[in-house]
Amino acid sequence: METNHNDGYDVAVANNISAMLAYWDKNLVCRFANTAYIDWFAKSSEQLINKMTLMELLGPALFAKNYPYIMGALAGRPQTFERDIPMPDGSIRPSIANYFPDFDDNGEVRGFYVHVADVTPMKTLDKELQRSNQIIKEQNNRLLNFANIVSHNLSTYAFNLETMLDFIDEAKTEEEEKELMGYLRTISKNFSSTIKNLNEVADAQNHGKLKYEWLNLYDYIEKATSMLCKQVKDTHALILNRIDTTLLLWANPAYLDSIILNFLTNALKYRHPGRLPLIELTTAVEGRELAFRIRDNGLGIDLKRHGKDLFGMYNTFHGNDDAKGIGLFITKFQAEAMGGRIGVESSVNEGSTFSVYFLLKSVRLPS
Repeated sequence: METNHNDGYDVAVANNISAMLAYWDKNLVCRFANTAYIDWFAKSSEQLINKMTLMELLGPALFAKNYPYIMGALAGRPQTFERDIPMPDGSIRPSIANYFPDFDDNGEVRGFYVHVADVTPMKTLDKELQRSNQIIKEQNNRLLNFANIVSHNLSTYAFNLETMLDFIDEAKTEEEEKELMGYLRTISKNFSSTIKNLNEVADAQNHGKLKYEWLNLYDYIEKATSMLCKQVKDTHALILNRIDTTLLLWANPAYLDSIILNFLTNALKYRHPGRLPLIELTTAVEGRELAFRIRDNGLGIDLKRHGKDLFGMYNTFHGNDDAKGIGLFITKFQAEAMGGRIGVESSVNEGSTFSVYFLLKSVRLPS
């Protein structure tokens, strides 16, 4: 073999393309390298060609990683692989390498050609696309979250308002009518508050920042309970609000409203047919978090079977015709959006306990 393996090469062309080209003989000595290849490794032509071995150029660690591909090429098999190559300045450059065997007239491998493409721009573009996709995903989640709040909360108000008006029409005494009017005023007041909160969430969607306030957890539970007065009455449910009346959470009003309403609605919807619904709401400090728990005595969930899918979108577990499978998905999203998290304990036919954990820095505990 000639000292410079330039057969078939137009050296001028090879030295003016961005791809890195080289040739290594079967003893792994460099016989050719174009300008891009030499510049990549920060070597001179005099240092590299006809003198340096592939191990000397790559170093022991990188050579060991490439060794299977080198042996594959010397065995007559083309090789293609990705590799992050450390540069002399300490930076890392991703690349795609190709090794093509070079056969002599007798079919013996006498070396291999190397083609290396720097894919840094492609990797950068890929990361930008991933970031864009993540932004789009987050935007879609926010839109779905907002749509669910509007659909769930407003439909609950609409149902209760319609039902209360029917009750008023059917009231038999002035005292009964007066009591129902009180319920109606409460629903109307809460409805106005919910609309205000939804407007603020819509504004936050446009500006990318939620509004937070110090919110009284006890009051928000009472508000949600009053919204569900018809369902509570029809199911003869008992809701025990055991939250301290002075406990405050640094939270978004619409999100906290939606979380409580979703959990209470689910507890009533998935009640056990053999007993009256009992729902208990409590809090407890656990480490650096406040656990807000909603415990019911309903149907329960088989967590071994459904645990990994419990908070997924469109997943339902009890076969109810009115189940949409987005309530828990959205509730988890809302809790995490406020820096919290959700846990669950449940047994089939015994009930469920959902826990929403808030960092203590976002809690004002009773003195």
